[in-house]
Amino acid sequence: MKIRLITLLSAATLLAAVQTPAFADQALATSKNCMACHAADKKMVGPSYKDVAAKYASDKDAVKMLAEKIQKGSTPGKGNWGPVPMPANPQVSEAEATRLAAWVMTVK
Repeated sequence: MKIRLITLLSAATLLAAVQTPAFADQALATSKNCMACHAADKKMVGPSYKDVAAKYASDKDAVKMLAEKIQKGSTPGKGNWGPVPMPANPQVSEAEATRLAAWVMTVK
């Protein structure tokens, strides 16, 4: 009986995680200070995650490109979203940048 209950609870937890992708890595984004310049659904200093996901929705290399921008930033004066460049974030590991970029692409 205990094993069945643990299996059921594990399945419920997994289902909840799969059904809530918009919050999947918001905690990571918050901990890496991404939310200081970005929001899910409105422009702040940088574009909303919703706008980023829409702009790159058809780009098969979007996650890779965004992960690189998260780590390395954009060239000053050549921001894709206006005059404010994306700063480099060397405190974000490659794996974290990929997770963040993949999460951003799920925001609707």
